[in-house]
Amino acid sequence: MKHTLTSALFVAGFVIASGIPVFAADHTLSVNTALATSDPLYKGLESFRDGVAAASDGKIEIKLFPNSQLGPDEDVLEQARAGAPVAVIVDGGRLATYVNEFGVLGAPYLANGYDGIRKVVTSDLFEGWVGKLQDEAQLQVLSFNWWQGERQLWTRKSIATPDDLAGLRMRTPGAPVWMETVAAMGAVATPMPFADVYSALQQHVIDAVEAQLPAGQGSKLFEVTDHLTKTAHINLITGMVTSGEWFDGLPAELQVVLREEALKAGDVGSYGTRDSLAQIEEELKAAGMTVEEVDVDVFRKATAGVYDKLGYGELRDTVQAIAAQ
Repeated sequence: MKHTLTSALFVAGFVIASGIPVFAADHTLSVNTALATSDPLYKGLESFRDGVAAASDGKIEIKLFPNSQLGPDEDVLEQARAGAPVAVIVDGGRLATYVNEFGVLGAPYLANGYDGIRKVVTSDLFEGWVGKLQDEAQLQVLSFNWWQGERQLWTRKSIATPDDLAGLRMRTPGAPVWMETVAAMGAVATPMPFADVYSALQQHVIDAVEAQLPAGQGSKLFEVTDHLTKTAHINLITGMVTSGEWFDGLPAELQVVLREEALKAGDVGSYGTRDSLAQIEEELKAAGMTVEEVDVDVFRKATAGVYDKLGYGELRDTVQAIAAQ
């Protein structure tokens, strides 16, 4: 009896000392992102994890998986649609497969910076898209205010106009709005998972990539490219999207916790991203990158037809009006 009691106390002491929770959470959500832990947006994910734990009194545990550890975004979305307790940080272009309106968020030169686009993704218009996504694809948006900065061109040669991109194989996500934008800029759109970009550049499978500064730095693209051209062609706003079936199975109060904490954490990550951009640019220069300013208007004119080609002309005007309020 004495031996049994001593053993029990020893095990309890070990659990407490090692930080292993004594009581498991009622629900666990695994969040996948292509970003590295060094990305400022990842601080927002850590804030989400900690905020949910506190606001739910430990009923929900958030597990973070950087560097696409759970697989490509598209695969994780399909897991979520099947009811798995997973979430992914994903752009609107990929969600347009299910609800077309989301695609406009990834269209070229829609808005500048974070504050304007934040008005769009917290608007009544956007909440209508959220409902459609839940109904038609069994996917639930927790929040869509995860701003990653403007997308720039990472190449091995100097780029001044769209003509300089002719024939270059440029990696981009496989969504139509991204593919059409890259093609309109003059390059050959080449879809592939972001996790494969470094090796593809290294092995000359592709010639260039378009990506925001934090992601490019985190993936060490400065080791396999020489020039960063600041076209700012896409203002990258992304969202945290989970399983509609899993979300609907939660108590109502926990659903509120997830959406409120996701919105708060999105701001943490987005403003952190904004505040980091100048420093990242200086670090890229120090690493040997040539950072070039160009006439953005020529790229804006080259990509203007993307909206009408994808049927977003009228929606563009509505979204831009909300962003400008």
